[in-house]
Formats: sequence, C-alpha cells, structure tokens
Amino acid sequence: MAEKLFGTDGIRGIANRYPMTAEVALQVGRAVAYYYKGKSARVDQRSIVLIGKDTRRSSYMIEQALAAGITSMGAQALLVGPIPTPGVAFLTQSMRADAGIMVSASHNTYEYNGIKIFGYDGFKLPDEVEAEIESLVLSKDLADSLPTGAALGRAKRIDDAQGRYVVQCKNSFPSELDLKGMRIVLDCANGAAYKVAPIIFEELGAEVIVLGDEPNGININKDVGALHPRSMLEAVKTYRADIGIALDGDADRVILADDQAEVVDGDQVMAILAIDLQELGRLSKSTLVATPMSNMGLEIALRKHGIVLERAQIGDRFVVDKMRKEGFNLGGEQSGHIVFLDTSNTGDGVVAALRVLAVMKRKGKALSELRNVMKTFPQVLRNVTVKRKRPLEDVPAILKRIKEVEAKLGDRGRLLVRYSGTEPLCRVMIEGEDLASIEALAADLCDVISRNLEA
Repeated sequence: MAEKLFGTDGIRGIANRYPMTAEVALQVGRAVAYYYKGKSARVDQRSIVLIGKDTRRSSYMIEQALAAGITSMGAQALLVGPIPTPGVAFLTQSMRADAGIMVSASHNTYEYNGIKIFGYDGFKLPDEVEAEIESLVLSKDLADSLPTGAALGRAKRIDDAQGRYVVQCKNSFPSELDLKGMRIVLDCANGAAYKVAPIIFEELGAEVIVLGDEPNGININKDVGALHPRSMLEAVKTYRADIGIALDGDADRVILADDQAEVVDGDQVMAILAIDLQELGRLSKSTLVATPMSNMGLEIALRKHGIVLERAQIGDRFVVDKMRKEGFNLGGEQSGHIVFLDTSNTGDGVVAALRVLAVMKRKGKALSELRNVMKTFPQVLRNVTVKRKRPLEDVPAILKRIKEVEAKLGDRGRLLVRYSGTEPLCRVMIEGEDLASIEALAADLCDVISRNLEA
C-alpha cells in the first residue's frame, strides 16, 4: 500500500513520532511553498504562507519547522501565534496569503498534534491539491529547487492577528443587538481561543465567567472543553448563567449548556439556527446540511418548518464541500462543527455561539425554551474492534442481521454501520423511540459483527 500522510482532516499523530515530526513538518512547509510558488499572482512569484497554532507544547516545534521549510523554499512565512482554526481560515483569505496552515490536533489530548492546510480562499484543500502536496512531501525531490542567498524567504510575526479575528467574529453578531444583561460561562479548553474568545463576548457587553483559560502546554482539552462539559455545567448552576459555551482545543466546534445546565449539542444548535434563518427568509434553498450522525429528531423538527435536511459524508470538510457545490449557507455536525458560509469558511465555535445568543436576544427566549424545537430520539453508539475491514456486504451473516434490525426499526428508527477511517473499528449507531430496545438491538448486532470479523 502506498504511504499516506493526510487523513480526513490533515495530518495527525503523536507529536515527535512519525508522521508528526519536525522533519515531516519541514518537508510539508517546503512542499506547500513549492506548490504555490509558480501559482502566486505576485510579481516576484514568492508565495506567502500563514501559520497559526494551538497551545500544545509541541506546537512550537511544528510551527518553527514549518516556517523553516517555507522560508527555505524562498517563500514568506507569516506567524500569527495561538489562534482558533477558523481564525487561520479567515486571515489566510483576508491577508491575501497563498495558503494557511493550522498546527492543532483539535479535540485530542496534548500528546497529539496535527497539520491542517487551507487554500488562498480560506477553505480546506480539495483532495487533488492535498494529494499533490503529499506527493511532494514523500518524494523528497525538492532539494534541487532550494534557493540560496537573497532568494531565501523570511518569517514575520503578525502582532495584531488576534485583534483582526476578534473584529471578524463581532461583525457576525447583529449590529443592532448587544449582550448586556447576559451572564455567560465560557470554557476555552485551555486551547487556541483562550485569549480571543473572552474578549469577543465581553466587548459585546456580556458578563463572562471564564474557564480553561490557563494553558500550560499540556492541559489542552484536559477535563475541560467541548468533550468534557462537566465543569461548564457546574459553573452554569453555580453562577446561574444564561448560557454555557464550551469550545474544543482549536475552537472550530462548540457544545452549549442552557440556563438549566442541560447540554445542547450540535444537532439542537443547528435546529435552532436553521428554523430562525428560515423564519427570516435567509436559509438558502430552505436546506440544512448535516451528516449521517445527526439525530433523526433533527430531520423531523426541520420538516415541520419546511426545511430539507441533506446529509453529507461524515467530516466537516465534506459538509462544506456539499454546501459550496449546491449553494447552501448553513451546515454542521452533531459534534458541534457549525458552518455559516455567509461569514465563515469552516466551522467556528465562537460564531456559532454568537448566532445562538442573537436568536435568544431577538426572540427574548431562554435557551432551555428554544431547544424544545427539537425532540431528540434515543441514540446508541457502539464500537467493535475488528482484525480486518472486510466489505460488510460480503459477510452474509452481518448483512442479514443489519436487514433484520432495519426492518424492526421501520420508519421510526435509523441504523448506521460503518468502519472507522483511522482505527480498526466497526462503528454501530442505532436510533429509535425506546432506549432499551435499541440497546438490545445494538448489542446483538455488535455480537454478530464481532464473531464474523474475528475481533
């Protein structure tokens, strides 16, 4: 099998172990600069590559290695420091860079790191461009293209990058509204938004209780943030807050808590926002784009308001691709990636939270009331370890049981069986009206999968 670096969302792995090494990062920097060198519209054809990062200790190493690779190819590296992933997407486009790179492993623990690449338009690279850059990284044929002397590139720090992103986020909030009188618990996950997010909500007038804003290089996502909302929920209760906002390590997704300290996930957020946009006549083609993981309750809630739910392949980049190709302006994932193509090029947790706050302010309703637009069906998720990923349609026993489960669920339930793209796992998701029933169905199906795929 041919070697492959890029997965569904860039390169990711344990920092200082292949492929997340300084050596690979240097080659990535060179490859990106080389790819865009001849394509730059600038007179000197020097490409400009912007680099942002989260707060992991290893992000310093990867950032510097990328910059070394970029400058060694004669390009300019713009270093913007710790900033959310959507900030890199925005700044790449705003500063007319040829490409942008975010150093982050998103929601993973600090031992991991990753490299995400954006094109000049602020969107994640299409597959064919990513494949070409990967080929350049692995070929190691760039040595003969390295310049010398005055042709070498330079690295430059952009000191006001965070301020530019703050203004961009604030501009996504209606100018006729403010957040005065709102008490917000904000969990920054000790990640990339720890500086900018509190400023945004405070400058709009809110009283902000901040958690997870003391990164030390190894505490990113540790018991805080979107994957660990317990601290946020407790703080909402303690401070009697109107809303809780929990971002992940690179702040491209968000999980909310209502005024009753109940979790509001990505599906519920999308339901609130899609229905609001539909009422305002601003939901493009009366359609929301989600993925197969979104709860069927979302589809039922939207249908009552004349909204169609389109499902894209799992992964925020696939949601965005479908939105761009078919002209939709709102999409996202159950995990909290929410994309507004009118203002953003990728998921933005801060902007999503601001949009929900705008609905609360405009309608004069608490989040606990707004969330009632959608009834969530019980959902069971199970993982089965497998030795090899045989096509499921080639395993008669599994195929038979899948059809039996689907028949039992009928039109009041949903089944999704798929392999993980990165781990030796078969994932089973079942939705239905009765939790005990779907748990039993999931356990039985997982047993059949395990026996037939030799777990």
